[in-house]
Amino acid sequence: MSSITRGLTCALVALLLVTSGTAGATSGVPESLKAGVFDPPRQAPGFALLGSNGGMLSINNFHGKIVLLAFGYTSCTAVCPITLNTFAQARHMLGPAAADVQVVYVTVDPARDDTARLKKYLGGFDRTFVGGTGTEQQLAAVRKDYGVSAEKHNVGNSYAYEHSSFTYLIDREGRIRALMPYGHGPEDYVHDLTILLKE
Repeated sequence: MSSITRGLTCALVALLLVTSGTAGATSGVPESLKAGVFDPPRQAPGFALLGSNGGMLSINNFHGKIVLLAFGYTSCTAVCPITLNTFAQARHMLGPAAADVQVVYVTVDPARDDTARLKKYLGGFDRTFVGGTGTEQQLAAVRKDYGVSAEKHNVGNSYAYEHSSFTYLIDREGRIRALMPYGHGPEDYVHDLTILLKE
């Protein structure tokens, strides 16, 4: 099986866990989300990683906030910066309500992404963004829990990762409510975040 096929298979498995956004009303959401809805919602798997904010990073740290959880790495040149810029634009568009939205970005490249590098990189998009790193084993366990794939490829004298690019939307109670595929603009995130923030 090729790396692309494996990546697509992993993404499809994750998508099978969700229904289309039109099913929002059945899960207690008064308005349909743009992202695929988890129906019923499930508790976000816990993890303990080193945080770019100088402490231990756990999903439980953000109880009471809406969390956008995504995976990537600082050396990514295409998908990752686009995703992070989308998050930053969405938070800006939310205005004061953005105080209750937390972006958590877990690296797939622990060899290069220590906490200092993550902090500098994420701060270039939004200083409130928090990154997570750890050992290869710790990060592999988190990816497994969230159905995320990451495959390393040699590129000249360096390497790059092919990785899942969707984003989880986690509510104030720590439940996974939706999965937003890559490619949605900040307006779609604002739409969904506004719904979740009003709950």
